[in-house]
Amino acid sequence: MRRALSAALLHHAAKPVAFLLCLAPLGWLVYAAVTNQLGANPAEALIRGLGDWALRGLWLTLTITPLRELTGLAALARFRRMLGVFTFVYASLHLLAYGWLDMGLDLAEIAADIPKRPFILMGFTAWVLMLPLAATSFNRAIKALGARRWQALHKAVYGVAVIALLHFIWMRAGKSDFAEPAIYGVLLAGLLGWRVWKRWRAKRGRLG
Repeated sequence: MRRALSAALLHHAAKPVAFLLCLAPLGWLVYAAVTNQLGANPAEALIRGLGDWALRGLWLTLTITPLRELTGLAALARFRRMLGVFTFVYASLHLLAYGWLDMGLDLAEIAADIPKRPFILMGFTAWVLMLPLAATSFNRAIKALGARRWQALHKAVYGVAVIALLHFIWMRAGKSDFAEPAIYGVLLAGLLGWRVWKRWRAKRGRLG
């Protein structure tokens, strides 16, 4: 079973298929917007839909490494960078949709709104922290930084996830709807716990 999955992940068509799957939610949102299928408040639905997919992409990106190590499917690493870039794309479109559909691209009004509302501030902070990660998601950047510094920089993705989760929690607080943020929180706690356990085990191995 593992051999078959590994072969499928290494197949030359695997990356194009993954690319199309990452693009599919955006295609659906655009189609739904054009055909008036986003409900009574299409602007809000589009903004939130893009944000939801940014969160899902971020959590999937974080899941790649533990899943690869737990399953032994090393080929999963081929898709981590693509998922990370798509996460940034969805986060950027989420920010753009907010600036355009909510604020009419009024930069002065946007600048005033960001510090005024905590959930907007958290979302914008998460996006700013993602910028250097997206900008260095290329082979040339890895060579320029060196593998160790590149890996250290990209560990900041966990900080991005915590801030993005705060953005989501505060956004849902207005309606006292914490069920979905709780699911994301439990998943993130598990991912962070796995990293702590892995580091503790490695340290214990060196001492032993």
